[in-house]
Amino acid sequence: MSEKIKKLEQAVDKKLTVAEAYAMRPRHWLLYTLIVLIVVGLAGWSSTTMKFEGMTVTGSEVAKGIISGITHPDLALMFGTGDTGVPYLLLQTMAIAVLGTIFGAILAIPFAFLASTNIMSKPVAYLFRVLILLIRTIPSLVWALMWIRVTGPGAACGVITQSVCSIGMISKMYITAIEDLDTRILESLDAMGCTAFQKIRYGVIPQLTASFISTTIYRFDINLKDATTLGIVGAGGIGASLVQCLNSRRWAMVGSFVWGLMVLVLIIEFLSTRVRKKLAQGK
Repeated sequence: MSEKIKKLEQAVDKKLTVAEAYAMRPRHWLLYTLIVLIVVGLAGWSSTTMKFEGMTVTGSEVAKGIISGITHPDLALMFGTGDTGVPYLLLQTMAIAVLGTIFGAILAIPFAFLASTNIMSKPVAYLFRVLILLIRTIPSLVWALMWIRVTGPGAACGVITQSVCSIGMISKMYITAIEDLDTRILESLDAMGCTAFQKIRYGVIPQLTASFISTTIYRFDINLKDATTLGIVGAGGIGASLVQCLNSRRWAMVGSFVWGLMVLVLIIEFLSTRVRKKLAQGK
């Protein structure tokens, strides 16, 4: 393998054409074959646990009902102004996602700094990383089932659940941004006699702001979709009403909720993508 690399380096020195350099590239066909065999073996082994026996009579009726509801939604419910209408429930779902994201993003900041190896000692940093990992390992539905015993059903349970779940993911992204800090700027500020506050204000915050905002917006997208799922267990939002309509087979109302969710998610996705793109470009 080293001989091939040497030949490739010689090819670069001799300024060979791209085709000639590509022909002399190192070939890892044995490694690629092994990877393909492993993936195929895992897929075959996993497929043995699946036994599809066709759709049941009830399942086909439900599928037809959902399609019928999407194509013929309840317009009165979709544009209703009451607290049972789609607009109100969508706003409640979005409010849960907004509060959960804001609280989670704020609480993730101290966790991220305490878990960064370039700021804290490694034992302390690894201790907080384990804590963040424990938070991330528990699914949001399990968190909701636990918190609902504390706060009772409602939007408060959804906000607390999303705040805790957001800490796990946002902290992980914050840690990456903190550990990529350019310390030379801090050294320059220190040489100028700046105080600790000034070093944070002019050396740390400008480097982290764009990354932190982008991560928070990305997490908001996730929380907005999770807020619907959390409503299934009684954590507020549109999910609870959607499940009730599914259980009672009111397909027109199901269609109204589905259309409302799709429109809301598309709008939020469009706006958040534009904001993240501007942040990435430094505008």
